[in-house]
Amino acid sequence: MTATFPDLHMSPRLLAPGHTPADLPTHLQRYGPARYDDPERLLATLAESGLTGRGGAAFPAYRKLVAVRTNGTRTGRPPVVIANGAEGEPASRKDRTLLQLSPHLVLDGLQAAAHAVGAGEAYIAVEDGATWLESAVAQRRDDPLPTKVVRLPKSFLSGQASALARYVSGGPAVPAHQDPPVRERGAHRAPTLVQNVETLAHLALIARYGADWFRTAGTAAHPGSALLTLHVPGREPRVVEAPYGMRIGRLLPLADVSAVLVGGYHGTWIPAAEAAEVPLNADHLGAGVLLALPVTRCGVRETADIVRYLALQSAGQCGPCLNGLPRMANAFAALATPGPQGNARTDLTRWAGLVEGRGACHHPDGTVRLVRSALTTFTAELDAHAQGHCTAKGNH
Repeated sequence: MTATFPDLHMSPRLLAPGHTPADLPTHLQRYGPARYDDPERLLATLAESGLTGRGGAAFPAYRKLVAVRTNGTRTGRPPVVIANGAEGEPASRKDRTLLQLSPHLVLDGLQAAAHAVGAGEAYIAVEDGATWLESAVAQRRDDPLPTKVVRLPKSFLSGQASALARYVSGGPAVPAHQDPPVRERGAHRAPTLVQNVETLAHLALIARYGADWFRTAGTAAHPGSALLTLHVPGREPRVVEAPYGMRIGRLLPLADVSAVLVGGYHGTWIPAAEAAEVPLNADHLGAGVLLALPVTRCGVRETADIVRYLALQSAGQCGPCLNGLPRMANAFAALATPGPQGNARTDLTRWAGLVEGRGACHHPDGTVRLVRSALTTFTAELDAHAQGHCTAKGNH
């Protein structure tokens, strides 16, 4: 388990200090019993809270639930609710840490969401920790709706909403063309709510304590807190909770750091001096990853390795992934080797425009976001490579 608590950035909401997972009696002692208000009241409270998704897209949770509930009423098919704990993002540890330490908070949120949309089935999908979750689910004999634990294959894309819906329906865990989207027709052809496990944990607390309580952390525009996986050179990754609005420089020591990767493999590189002043908000946190790149490592080489990984992780179902991402990976690999670059930078810019917005899912878009930020943040390093040398102190 990667969670450590050497420093607290706020009074913890989702994770109590320490390393002891909370069983059901401990959970109830800490938070009190779950509340399942009238669905309309619960949805109104959720709207007032301003909670957004913590899985990467930062979509308003209220709007997502209302859409699924409306489609369920329109079609006469009880919706399916899926708690997304896949965490295919290699740099993230937050969801598995949450599920290890506070599984019942997530399960409370799953039950509350299912109640709010009128769901007929509830699932929690994970790559790791299924046995632990099955034990937690078995403790909850009084839940209104039984929860089934789904064991996902390890893949960067297995947690994508349409991939989850396909897998729950008995198909492969790969994205589908989203027409119609899963909120209209997903698992078992029913309207489907796919919600990140951290989002559901926040929802459980909002159902208990209300919107005003939730807004006591964060900012007016970005209320609440978020779990973050911090990568600091020379240390093991650790998971912390911090309020929106806190500057990245208060979370990461940035001495001898050249840049920060914000959001994970589908995120953006930001120069360290600029990143220090950037406040946390839902728009750029992505998978909740903050990775400090030391001056001893080459940002161009690091990006090339990530883009290669992303190209290999594509489902290979559409042109942007099948053709565009491998070409971008090869071009970045060329840029990572000091020496003549040819047209690699120009080609990357052109290919980024060609694949963006054209995939079956958002995998190409996330890759483009990373590539464009690298071309900007590491311009000086790219220029040095073109002249035959690397400025990284470790020459990596």
